[in-house]
Amino acid sequence: MKSPHPDPHRPSAVAITYDPADAAPRVVAKGYGNLADTIVRTAREHGLYVHESPELVGLLMQVDLDAHIPPGLYVAIAELLAWLYALDTEGGVVRRPTEEETSEINKKPAG
Repeated sequence: MKSPHPDPHRPSAVAITYDPADAAPRVVAKGYGNLADTIVRTAREHGLYVHESPELVGLLMQVDLDAHIPPGLYVAIAELLAWLYALDTEGGVVRRPTEEETSEINKKPAG
């Protein structure tokens, strides 16, 4: 992973993709300034969800292009993907898992 960009006020964007055949999600686009604007605009034009989280973007900007995200980001990305899945499958209604669902998730072995 590389060092983060020195100017925190400059717009930045990261695009990730997840293929269940891969070990983890991959960073497929990232950039600052005009490139960041283009990444966001292109995502929206293609009907993709744009999640705004400066902290997460800052961490993902450190991941090399076309590299899998590091294990330290698995939980954050998994929670985001689960939230997006809920949006997609429940007609835009996001809900937190029940205690029973959370318990079942926690019982499943990792990996």
